[in-house]
Amino acid sequence: MTSNKQKKKPSHSSWRNVLILIIMAAAYVYGWRVTQIDLKALISDVADVGPIMKGLVTPILLSQPEQEDWIKTHFHAPCTDSPPPQLEVSSDAYFTLSTTCGNVGDEVLLDGYNFYPGAEGRINWVIVNTRVLIKRITVDDRGEIHTSFKVPEAGAGMEPDSFRVEVRAKWRAGALRPDPVLTQTLEKMVETIFLALMATTFAIVVALPLSFFGARNIMARTKLGTAIYYITRTFFNILRSIEPLIMAIVFAVWVGIGPFAGVLALTVHSIAALGKLYSESIESIDPGPIEAVTATGANTLQTIVYAVIPQIMPQYLAFTIYRWDINVRMSTIIGFVGGGGIGFVLQQRINLMRYREAATAVWAIAIVVATMDYISAKLRERLI
Repeated sequence: MTSNKQKKKPSHSSWRNVLILIIMAAAYVYGWRVTQIDLKALISDVADVGPIMKGLVTPILLSQPEQEDWIKTHFHAPCTDSPPPQLEVSSDAYFTLSTTCGNVGDEVLLDGYNFYPGAEGRINWVIVNTRVLIKRITVDDRGEIHTSFKVPEAGAGMEPDSFRVEVRAKWRAGALRPDPVLTQTLEKMVETIFLALMATTFAIVVALPLSFFGARNIMARTKLGTAIYYITRTFFNILRSIEPLIMAIVFAVWVGIGPFAGVLALTVHSIAALGKLYSESIESIDPGPIEAVTATGANTLQTIVYAVIPQIMPQYLAFTIYRWDINVRMSTIIGFVGGGGIGFVLQQRINLMRYREAATAVWAIAIVVATMDYISAKLRERLI
């Protein structure tokens, strides 16, 4: 009777599921330790990225022309019997010193007049053609500078008349216009687009014929064809396994830093990617037209021309457009290792901590990639 039936023992599948859960838990615990995940630092150190995030959301687009007051005067160190004269008072910007000669460590008062109010600048100690920063300054609302500095040790032992005191104050005024940073960014963005275009074009020339050798339904009819098929597919897999960044480093050493190295790196990777996509398109075609053309006595070349190519052209065009889109995005990264384009400029600006300039490049990349993604998606819809 049913009431006398013994309870079923846990099946082997239940124990297996428990074992799988234990292994997965152990993998995540180990992964947490290996990757050094620190949620406390993620929260406590969030303020450190404040300047970066502020810069990234305020790209430099328009600016006023930069202007500068640049005045310098002779200074003897140590003092001589005939120290240089003061600058003449004028309606233009000028400054006076409490003394035009002194020894290392002596304090010198500096008073400037007729500068642009609010201008940012610096006082430099000039030794022949070498400048040493003495002090950073800000012009007050009256256009005046009142500060002091000590005669630096830089250049000690040289002739007394080898030195100059220099005041430079910069400001922006006038009508807004595209900032030089924006202009350079747009130029490099155009270079990036065409870098990707040339790489995609070169890749098509090589990948298109190779794709037929990598299609099983075309080649696997004889032993020789099967061998060629496996060799071609292995070639595609090897090239695809090498990151474009590595290729960009190799070509940057080979042909020099610049967009040509980026073109070559993307070309090599695109050959493998497009070759694989193209060959898989051939393998997925309807065999009916092939059988019909073959039945008429057509050779392999005629079969490809009249039965294969008409079926694969829409996919080929769609994959090509998609690859160009991918190459535009990848070219921004390979620029970090000398592959030219916008990535090279972005890397320089980040290294110099010019985050607002970097933001201009980041936003340009985002807009271009989004635009190309939209266009390529629409084109693929029409072609497939």
